[in-house]
Amino acid sequence: MSNKLELLAPGGDIDSIKAAIAAGADAIYCGLNKFNARNRAENISFEQLNGILRLAHQNNCEVFLTLNIGIVEPEIPDLIRLLNKLVNTSIDALIVQDLGLFYILSAYFKRFKVHASTQLTTHNEGQLKFLRKLNASRVNLSRELNGAEINHLSKISHRFNMQTEVFVHGSYCISFSGICYMSSVHGGNSGNRGRCSQPCRDEYITTAQGSKFPLNLKDNSAWYYLPELIDAGVDSLKIEGRIKKFHYVYSVVDAYRKQIQNITTANLQKSSKSILYKVFNRDFSDGFIKGEISKKMFIDNPRDNSSTHMASKNGGATPENIDKAELALYAEKGEMRAAIKEQIDRMSAECAPVTIRVSGNAGKPLRVVIETPESSFVLLSEQNLATKGSMTIDEKMVLKRFKAINETEYFIAEIDTMGIQGELFIPFKELTALKNRILFKLNDSRETVEAVSVPVRSEQKQEEIAPELLVLIDSENDLTALEKSSASICFQLPNDFAQNTRKLIKLFTENKKLIPWFPSILIGENYSSALEFLQAVQPRKLVTNNTGVACEACEMSISWIAGPFLNTMNSFALQCLKEHFSCAGAFISNELGKHQIQRIKKPADFKLYYSIYHPINLMTSRQCFFQTTSGCEKHKMDENCIGACSKATSITNVKGKTLFLEKSKGNFNAVYNAENFLNTDVLSDLPNLFSGLLIDLRNIKTKTKTERNTTQLVSLFSDYLNGRIGAEQQLHETILKTTSKQYRKGI
Repeated sequence: MSNKLELLAPGGDIDSIKAAIAAGADAIYCGLNKFNARNRAENISFEQLNGILRLAHQNNCEVFLTLNIGIVEPEIPDLIRLLNKLVNTSIDALIVQDLGLFYILSAYFKRFKVHASTQLTTHNEGQLKFLRKLNASRVNLSRELNGAEINHLSKISHRFNMQTEVFVHGSYCISFSGICYMSSVHGGNSGNRGRCSQPCRDEYITTAQGSKFPLNLKDNSAWYYLPELIDAGVDSLKIEGRIKKFHYVYSVVDAYRKQIQNITTANLQKSSKSILYKVFNRDFSDGFIKGEISKKMFIDNPRDNSSTHMASKNGGATPENIDKAELALYAEKGEMRAAIKEQIDRMSAECAPVTIRVSGNAGKPLRVVIETPESSFVLLSEQNLATKGSMTIDEKMVLKRFKAINETEYFIAEIDTMGIQGELFIPFKELTALKNRILFKLNDSRETVEAVSVPVRSEQKQEEIAPELLVLIDSENDLTALEKSSASICFQLPNDFAQNTRKLIKLFTENKKLIPWFPSILIGENYSSALEFLQAVQPRKLVTNNTGVACEACEMSISWIAGPFLNTMNSFALQCLKEHFSCAGAFISNELGKHQIQRIKKPADFKLYYSIYHPINLMTSRQCFFQTTSGCEKHKMDENCIGACSKATSITNVKGKTLFLEKSKGNFNAVYNAENFLNTDVLSDLPNLFSGLLIDLRNIKTKTKTERNTTQLVSLFSDYLNGRIGAEQQLHETILKTTSKQYRKGI
């Protein structure tokens, strides 16, 4: 347990940031009012950032800035302008999700340390290798991993000279992060854009198991698992909660800091966990990290559980006891808030004042004295003052030339020019040199980085493209039916790869034209088996939604296409995939609208793909959905659940929105939208953009219905792509109850 351990705290606003520092956090992650994945938090302005950095660093606390959303093309200029400002701050790291932003940082802003966001769903060693190639210095591992998996990946990560970070407290997402589209599809509020409205926590019509909130998980608490995480070599223990208030942040950080200190110093008197039950919680679970995934991880109430917990400890959770507990907690929280507020109000998150005193005589150097609360220093110009020039040295001129100080952790409070003897002048370039020397001293001897211009993506010559039709299936029966089709046939591979490796190798060896389609999630031996499959089959082409497989395909010189769940949203993401990983093409995210897609410029010799028909996968989960819905005879999931279980049901929320839940053999639990996605406008709206259009014909039951079989549907879509008159109308008459809302609205 000798590794240096970091306690990483959330900071949604200035008070919560102060609270985290006061409670002893080693680092804080916070977001600006743009480009971060907690849009519902208050967040901070850029003007406030430098003062926060000053306060944090005075208290030996680092600050990581969250730029952890998918970036759409029109935002790139604003993003570059922000990076040009951030690069001259003392920010300790940026937390990033978007592959385009990874590319921009590695190409143009090498000064930044970059941490890979939890939104990248990192759960296998190939993904660590992928992120290392993008210069990530740290990775936040998936919340669904168990202790043994975290231990394994931490060792691999350290071999790659990368740190690992693990969530130990706060809200659980029921979906693997980064591949949840439920909020996006249902309300246009994309979780990948920091706008998740948490429809998973909505109330539903009571299920057969008596649950009104069947997708609502308890909060994560790895309190009793901290020694194992420390032994595993995890570098950072992360607390969730950027929309939580300052008293919550202080209480949780303080409790964990004391517990970590006790563990690492072998103190037999462990800290109490009781305070964690007195601030907001949905009760607690350590099911994922212990590898005990069961119904106990759910709670049938998404609201604060603190009063219910107190009542249950004091005679039972009766309505009367809960009312008493609420009153007691209200009083206790009031005292807590007042005490913490008094403490943090004594802390200043303001920038420090600077006084500038200039003096000099003709024929002598200009003398500049900089005074800060901590120190002062003197600088002399290299050229002498003159009696002739273009602009007199006065207070207005000094403010204009040295105003960049106001973009540091300091601000110009006073300018004293009384020491200037007469009307004197100095060349502009000399003042610029003095300004840079001042900034160098104020910024802890960091050179100022000049602003970079927005890199211009070159327009590719428009050529007429006849897009190929790709068909995704998961049944060997459909493969037989389509053996004479001219379409390119993709076959969905399972999450439970290890149990199916030999069978899959045989299938693809006997069907050389078949294109393997890799899932987003491949954990542990399932990832190893996927690599075994690649070595044995050596496919001519593959599609992958898993970056670990992408990295291996690149190293094996296998032509690969980035799948739609890699959330490709901008031109620089495409450039990243091509330059760093020899990617041949990519699916554009189906979250994007027409107006966002048409701004994207693809690299030369690179193909774009788009899914025009598919069941909409709203989320994928390692949890079992049937414990709280239609029921399951098992008390908890075991090693046979993923490979053997096959179930389906539906739930409907109190607003009338129906979701379809499916667990197919070999795969994780999934939630599907009631209506499939069908977009036939893209061909005419965006001609000559896509080299391939996909139709997903897997047998996933939703409200969408068609009387055509697989062969007939493929034939009809082929007619549509070939421009047969009436084919588009026939598709809409044949496939009933569909939606194209995402394409029309975007994110």
